[in-house]
Amino acid sequence: MATLIGTERPVIDTLNHLLELEFGAAAAYEAAIQRLDDPVARDQLGQFMNDHLRHIQELGHLLRDRGRRPPDEADFKAVLTQGKVIIGGLVGDIGILSAMRSNEDGPHQAYEQALERDDLAPRLQNTLTGNLADERRHRAWLEDRLSNL
Repeated sequence: MATLIGTERPVIDTLNHLLELEFGAAAAYEAAIQRLDDPVARDQLGQFMNDHLRHIQELGHLLRDRGRRPPDEADFKAVLTQGKVIIGGLVGDIGILSAMRSNEDGPHQAYEQALERDDLAPRLQNTLTGNLADERRHRAWLEDRLSNL
């Protein structure tokens, strides 16, 4: 799924949209963990969810540094509810892990696009680079796990 997140002007809009993706990702991981049978996958997805929660904190700090109040979970309630309903409707570990792999595509692409900007301060660039590395690690693990199931 193509996204324009990361290409907006000004950069503050990019941060807000990345934060929205992160809230959605964390909620999807929470829903997936509750439905998985595989304890190894549950543990790993819990670690990935914690990465997304850390991303939320980091992006929130970056917004505050720019004089903006970061949105909170309540601001994205409809997005979060939709993600939980979709994950909740899936049956079986393969279906759930496949959905989670697909869910990683949006943040992955958004961070790549954001890092192509020419107006990123060093701290912002470092944060986005680290978050992208996490997204790549999540997707690689999900692909590997699915190929072994």
